[in-house]
Amino acid sequence: MATEKKNDKERSVEERLQSLFQLQTYLSEIDRIKILRGELPNEVKDLEDEIIRYQTRIQKHKDEIEELKAFVVRKKDEIIERKDKIARYDDQINNVRNNREFAFLEKEKEFEGLEIELAEKNIREALEKQQQKTADIARAEEELADNEHILVEKRKELEDIVNETRLEEENIRAKAKELETKIDDYTLAAFKRIRKNARNGLGIVTVQRSACGGCFNRIPPQRQLEIKMHKKVIVCEYCGRIMVDGALVGIEQPVVEAPAKPKRKLKSSL
Repeated sequence: MATEKKNDKERSVEERLQSLFQLQTYLSEIDRIKILRGELPNEVKDLEDEIIRYQTRIQKHKDEIEELKAFVVRKKDEIIERKDKIARYDDQINNVRNNREFAFLEKEKEFEGLEIELAEKNIREALEKQQQKTADIARAEEELADNEHILVEKRKELEDIVNETRLEEENIRAKAKELETKIDDYTLAAFKRIRKNARNGLGIVTVQRSACGGCFNRIPPQRQLEIKMHKKVIVCEYCGRIMVDGALVGIEQPVVEAPAKPKRKLKSSL
């Protein structure tokens, strides 16, 4: 009975390793499809972000132009009010009774005149800023149009590639998802974590020429024997990848021929 349970456990480990390796095959194929798409998805995303930045910049310039226009209107109204004050001061000057009142009114007129000059200067500066903002909008709209045109082309290119590989990818993803149900949660989570940290996306590798197929560090003979026994899931002590015997997953390992021994030269008899 104990032997039967032990064999069941061994087969369970073997099945897990086989399922993991098949899952890795599916995921590697999906990675290959993503590589075919290249940097297009990132380029499309960057262009979309750039277009949003241009649109935001253009809207900001437009809002600033409206604020400048409102500022100019206020200053023009202010000039009208100050000119009215100067006209009233002129009327009062004609009816002054002493030099002190005359000097006071002249100072008020001078002050209002300076304020009018300052308001006119502010108007000129605001109009110059409006022109500058308008020019900035024109440049931004031109760059926006260029980016929108490029984005259309990139999206079309990406769509063509996605359409070519969509059915294949969907089929592989469906197989991978179905296969995941046959792997226990702990082992699957560990595999995904290893795969995420692996630079080439390999979470499980075969032993190749007595070395790890992921980092190619040599595996001690005792460790190799444990891997071939399929009694437990073993990870590489260097890279952390799960290691599996190639024979278990149907991969033939290359036979390394031992170097031929040099032939002994026969001594010639005299």
